Amino acid sequence: MAKLVYGLNQSLDGYVDHLAFKPSLALFRHFIGHVRGLTGIVYGRRMYEVMRYWGEDQADWAADEQDFAAAWRSRPKWVVSRSLKSVGPNATLVADDIEGVIRGLKAQPGGEISVAGPDLAGSLTNPGLIDEYHLYLHPVVTGGGKPFFSGPRPPLRLVSSDLVAEGVIRLRYVPA
Repeated sequence: MAKLVYGLNQSLDGYVDHLAFKPSLALFRHFIGHVRGLTGIVYGRRMYEVMRYWGEDQADWAADEQDFAAAWRSRPKWVVSRSLKSVGPNATLVADDIEGVIRGLKAQPGGEISVAGPDLAGSLTNPGLIDEYHLYLHPVVTGGGKPFFSGPRPPLRLVSSDLVAEGVIRLRYVPA
């Protein structure tokens, strides 16, 4: 079975805000390798719209940005939205039976499917669909924004922690 993992960068006070802090080069390289290893990615509408930036090459991109974009484009994506009418290449729009679609993805052999978006992750928590939570804690306090846990707050058990880049710690939790 595939494993469904919700993970995002967040501030020390628990908020995800891609404009509040930028990953270092070392962390960016970590995410290039991470995305290359994914079976696929499930997005909520807002997070998908943010990530579509990587869908078309930009003239001023460095080699690492090109590598990330290539990895991102190569992964299958499922976009959960009732308002979008279409999605880009290598993406499937999921408007109905979200829980059924996710259960079907998890039933596929092996691999890791990333969940991106706090609201989407919140909706997948109560039915017990998320297998792991990865919190990438940055040494930043934002004072506000979108909380990492925007819905139910599941009981969790820490399974590992590691320093992945300068000052950024990844905490890995599983449902308790």
